[in-house]
Amino acid sequence: MSTIRNLLLLTLGLAAGVTGGVWYATHPLAAATPAVASAPVLDAAPPRTVLYYRDPSGAPTWSATPANDVHGRAFLPVYDDEEPSFEPAAPKPVAAQGSRKILYYRNPMGLPDTSPVPKKDSMGMDYIAVYEGESDDGGELKITPGRIQRSGVRTEPVAARVIVKPVRAVGSVALDEKRVTVVTLRAEGFIEELFVSTSGQDIKAGQPLFRVYAPQIQQAQTDFLVAIGAAQRGVVGADAQGALAGAVQRLRNLDVPDVRIQEVRETRANPRTLDWPSPATGTVMAKRVIAGQKVAAGDELYRIADLTTVWVIADVAESDIGTLKKGQKAAVTFRAYPDEPIEGTVTLVYHEMKPETRTGRVRIEIPNPDLRFKTDMYADVVFRTGVDEMPVVAVPDGAVLDDGARQVVLVAKGEGRFEPRTVKLGRRSGGYRQVHEGLREGEEIVTSANFLIDAESNLRAALRTFQTEDAQ
Repeated sequence: MSTIRNLLLLTLGLAAGVTGGVWYATHPLAAATPAVASAPVLDAAPPRTVLYYRDPSGAPTWSATPANDVHGRAFLPVYDDEEPSFEPAAPKPVAAQGSRKILYYRNPMGLPDTSPVPKKDSMGMDYIAVYEGESDDGGELKITPGRIQRSGVRTEPVAARVIVKPVRAVGSVALDEKRVTVVTLRAEGFIEELFVSTSGQDIKAGQPLFRVYAPQIQQAQTDFLVAIGAAQRGVVGADAQGALAGAVQRLRNLDVPDVRIQEVRETRANPRTLDWPSPATGTVMAKRVIAGQKVAAGDELYRIADLTTVWVIADVAESDIGTLKKGQKAAVTFRAYPDEPIEGTVTLVYHEMKPETRTGRVRIEIPNPDLRFKTDMYADVVFRTGVDEMPVVAVPDGAVLDDGARQVVLVAKGEGRFEPRTVKLGRRSGGYRQVHEGLREGEEIVTSANFLIDAESNLRAALRTFQTEDAQ
């Protein structure tokens, strides 16, 4: 039964196939089909490679094989000719403006990086072309007005001013050597009495210090009296006059005061002792004699000093000694009188240095009319250097950029252009630096530009020209 059914189905299938083939052969559309199939294909597109499939809604979803999104929409194919390239585009050459020649391209952020060809920095910003003739030496900085305002750049003209540099030192009081007198005898003698018996006593010139018996002085007085007698007796000739003159000279050689010589001449007396007068007014700083003492010629008996003027010897550091000279003013403040500074004058800068401390001595002369300032008293000294000097070209300290090898000042050229200028500096005082070379009075300079100081790379970019010149 099953076999008969299978044969019946096979017979029906063959009949249907024959009938379909007859219909296809006789139908007009079917007759035209071979002609279309045999027609040549014109402008066939080259095969395209599907790289991947992307989400139809633009969501960041991709698939390596055909797929559908959650809504049943098919992913869109992405072919190899549609994929964007991630290779850096070749830089487009920047045409020179007019007939000017492009020297190089600099970093747009002012970093010390240049390029001979157009390029971009790490943020995609184009390097800025630097043209021939934009600056005199190729080392100018160009800053936009907005950046200048945000950075707080301030400028001022270079001016001449007196650089007053205070030099500080410590000193001590010393005697004025020109006002010190030593009392001695030029002949051997005996001190019979002292009229000034203590040191520290104030005396005046001509006041008797001691009484002395000196046989040599008394013999000279006797010869003087004999010569006077011969002259009075009318002895004529060169011998009498020569004897008198010689007797007077011997007394003077023994340092006998003229007052005593005149007294002997008038009284015709020959006193045994002599009251020795003080040769100067001042204070007895030392007494080295006592009553009854025998003294030899040349022994120091008293040391007298006029204390109305004293010296202050200051020890000045070696680095400052070169700024001091004779005639400069100095403010001296004694530690015993801290609220009463005294003005003195430098009278000498000594010619030797102390090797242990590397300091030099400077002598200052100050008045001491009331004798308040004592020897060896400490004092603080401030020298005002530059007070009597002519004004010099100077710039504020904040205007100087120092890279360790040289000092540079930024000169404002206008329109946001700044020229780095190497300068040779001198003394510093009161927030200003003396300029020996590199600037002229009246030039406009940058005095406040912290962004240039903080950004070391900007400073190096500003000095690029100088580094190039050094390398050539």
